[in-house]
Amino acid sequence: MDNSPSPQRACLIKVKMATDGQVEYESVLCVKPEVNVYRIPPRASNRAIRAADWKLDAPDWTGRMRVTARGKVVYVKLEDKISGELFAQAPVDEYPGTAVETVSDSSRYFVLRIQDDSGRKAFIGIGFGDRGDAFDFNVALQDHFKWVKQETEFRKQAQAPDTTPKLDLGFKEGQTITLNIGQSKKKDRSRPQSSGGLGLLPPPPGGKLAPPPSSRSTNHNTQPSTAGSDSGCLLDLDSSNSNSVTPSQPTSTASSDLWGDFDSVPQK
Repeated sequence: MDNSPSPQRACLIKVKMATDGQVEYESVLCVKPEVNVYRIPPRASNRAIRAADWKLDAPDWTGRMRVTARGKVVYVKLEDKISGELFAQAPVDEYPGTAVETVSDSSRYFVLRIQDDSGRKAFIGIGFGDRGDAFDFNVALQDHFKWVKQETEFRKQAQAPDTTPKLDLGFKEGQTITLNIGQSKKKDRSRPQSSGGLGLLPPPPGGKLAPPPSSRSTNHNTQPSTAGSDSGCLLDLDSSNSNSVTPSQPTSTASSDLWGDFDSVPQK
């Protein structure tokens, strides 16, 4: 029975004790149950690496891959499927880089630079039977170093002094400010104009309107009509003067002259 971890990408955290006694965290980025290892011929030139030059039908070793990270460095570990014994390990400090390289003719194969405890290095070829496993391996490396880049930029911004000029909104020495609270400006109201172009007169300051002109001045200049002898003229004259104020002078002479004209008319 195979007790290997699930081929899905893992996000587990392991705790190890460093040599100086401090706790060192190791995160598992990716685990693949099966990977093939190939011996590759030495590079004759700077041309692109081709997986077709390897013996793909006869891998030199088959085991499990576990990708972990301690700090900024990624470790690609090739382990035995059953015992978990370490077969080879490749520390990766950048990607893309010389530690992990892609081939030109397939997306399922990579060139891995392994390193032992003494520092000796060698290049081997690795390949996955499924393209999804190769894709997960590639994405795990990209995500980690993207996080490393962002973390480095954040630290630089935190350590760098802020050289941008700051806006000084404080009061200078001796500077004052005046606030008008509860006072509002009165808006001038436009005066309406009549259609004839004559403006209305404003009301007097006291708020009182002048009384209309008295009827005395109009009726005082009224003269009695003497044009005819018809009785209707007398009625009109009496009705127009009924509301007029009579002068203080005696009217006996005027009335006698008026009736005197009717007396002079000869009777038939």
